[in-house]
Amino acid sequence: MLLGIGVIIVYSASAVLAAQNMDDAFFYAKRQLMWALLGIISMFVMMNYDYHKLKKIAKPLLIICFLFLIAVAIPGIGTVRGGSRAWLGIGSLGIQPSEFAKLGIIIYLAYMLSRYQDRIVEFKRGLLPPLGIAVAAVGLIMLEPDLGQSTVLMGTVIIILFAAGAKIKHLLGLASLAIPAFIALVVVAPYRLKRITAFMDPWAYQLDEGYHIIQSLYAIGPGGLLGLGLGRSRQKFLYLPEPQTDFIFSILAEELGFIGGATLLLLFLLLVWRGLRTAITAPDTFGSLLAVGITGMIAVQVIINVGVVTGSMPVTGITLPFISYGGSSLTLMLTGVGILLNISRQTR
Repeated sequence: MLLGIGVIIVYSASAVLAAQNMDDAFFYAKRQLMWALLGIISMFVMMNYDYHKLKKIAKPLLIICFLFLIAVAIPGIGTVRGGSRAWLGIGSLGIQPSEFAKLGIIIYLAYMLSRYQDRIVEFKRGLLPPLGIAVAAVGLIMLEPDLGQSTVLMGTVIIILFAAGAKIKHLLGLASLAIPAFIALVVVAPYRLKRITAFMDPWAYQLDEGYHIIQSLYAIGPGGLLGLGLGRSRQKFLYLPEPQTDFIFSILAEELGFIGGATLLLLFLLLVWRGLRTAITAPDTFGSLLAVGITGMIAVQVIINVGVVTGSMPVTGITLPFISYGGSSLTLMLTGVGILLNISRQTR
């Protein structure tokens, strides 16, 4: 259902932009449908692939993910899009290594923590090794730079560590260290400070840093209870930037209203509930942590995306799972759901 809604809304949100820039109103919709079909194939493959076999490829998969993250940071190899060197490929055909690194790290941490679960209560031997892997990946992703993907990855890792049995005081200690690290990131890149100040008062920066969120609210507000009607968005007429990707929820809320937006969030909530239920009833610790990681990744990404477009969080580029346009994100999410379905098939 989420995937079907996504393909329809991608067309509605991108038709004007695609007609102007690509001379084809269906340009983004056709590509999204192609990626959706490839993602569904990947999902069915993983659904029928015993997740226990992932243990054997967890380490090689992690190494490949890090090699891709390193490669994308090298000028001449990584492709720059939207101000970030985050892609590998030629022209419009490419992959985003940070997307696949999230799933690779989830698989490896589930394997690592299930193997040495008794150590997780120890800070040095149990918590630092998996955290070090995550911090190294986040460091490479921040070189792109991509704060959104880094936040999703760290949020997912914290959820896995909590589910694995890490002590609350250790996690709170890490959270206290994250505050000065966040301040340092803001100081290093002044544009992030502008985003935070614009988040506090977007109307004071309505022609630059506050523009995105103001246009997003101009879309959500008029949607009212029932919306303007499917295909009748006004903000997609080149007012709202990235209407088919980061701000697609704004277009959906404008056209389908509060009822449509709330229904979409309920579908995500249902998916998260079923994912957590799968984790609880998984036959082993590896399957449980794997299910928690995949479900947590989806949940964190939804929270950040909806938080940004509703003005509840500072603007950062992150897609809405299964809904936003984008091949790497869609394929990754559907592959993850395939693994989740395989675990679900073996639950007790």
